[in-house]
Amino acid sequence: MTEGAVTTGAAMGGSPLLDVRGLVARYPVRGVAGVRRWRERPVVHAVEGVSLTVAAGEIVALVGESGCGKTTTAQAVLRMLAPDAGSVLLRGRDITRLSHRELRPLRREMQMIYQDPYESLDPRFRVRDAVAEPLIIHRLAAAGAERHELVVGALELVGLTPPELYLDRFPHELSGGQRQRVAIAAAMIVQPRLLVADEPVSMLDVSVRAGILALLDTLRRDGLGVLMITHDLSTAAHHADRICVMYLGRIVEQGPASAVVHSPAHPYTRALLSAVPRRDPRAWAAPEVLPGELPDPVRPPRGCGFHPRCPVAVPECSAVLPRLRAAGPAAHLAACHLIADVQATDGAG
Repeated sequence: MTEGAVTTGAAMGGSPLLDVRGLVARYPVRGVAGVRRWRERPVVHAVEGVSLTVAAGEIVALVGESGCGKTTTAQAVLRMLAPDAGSVLLRGRDITRLSHRELRPLRREMQMIYQDPYESLDPRFRVRDAVAEPLIIHRLAAAGAERHELVVGALELVGLTPPELYLDRFPHELSGGQRQRVAIAAAMIVQPRLLVADEPVSMLDVSVRAGILALLDTLRRDGLGVLMITHDLSTAAHHADRICVMYLGRIVEQGPASAVVHSPAHPYTRALLSAVPRRDPRAWAAPEVLPGELPDPVRPPRGCGFHPRCPVAVPECSAVLPRLRAAGPAAHLAACHLIADVQATDGAG
């Protein structure tokens, strides 16, 4: 059984809203000295064979450190860049090879919110214009009372009430949390089925993060599928239904959030969890500090990409690429040659 088949089978209740199978995205390296000595032009292996699913009404968190390929995966899913291989199915339809004209009517079904709400909003637009812009692009509402009602409804949906206080403000007149809510309103006004949230709260104060995450949770309860990109495993643990842990362009562990957090099977996931602060000071433990840095994605190591930093690596890890395999009940999968050994160690501890 292939990785894609295993992942698809983990989807909640029938055909998933989003089904990504064997996604590959690479960037050519340009302007590098000595490139003529290479038999082939070097490329950055940003995403290598990623498979995941998102069901309607589900939040799936894609977790990993900076540079592991999370944002590239999100951009390829939304066809903001063309993948080199693999397929992306939206409600069962393969959108990977569609032309820009064929993609246009599907754009309203998949929207994205970005990390920095100030950068994602045009500073020259008032809130009413920023939220109404998607309606104009997709020709969904005529100017006048109809468009105004939709804008007001979108602001109320994201908690900016009364909306009359915000309609004529510019982005610089809003707080960070209010700007992010405006960005979410602009995405939701076209009634998408899939929302890709790229680090939606990392630029916000701790005091307003909970409000934005609670808003996303409310939206998904109405049937919206959410793919949340984050480096914060604690955020994913509290708000996601499933977690996919990514390292060097590949998913190394995935499954229900509770299974991944409480029974991590991959050494990289264990290291990430060791750095999460605990509420109980008596449960404090020294974080597991991984040696070295993320390997060069232009020359990724053979075998398991994590083996140069792995504290439990064996010779097989540097020669054979591990495949996702069952690491526990409820579709908990991990790509590690030592899954049985890691689980036995956890049980003994």
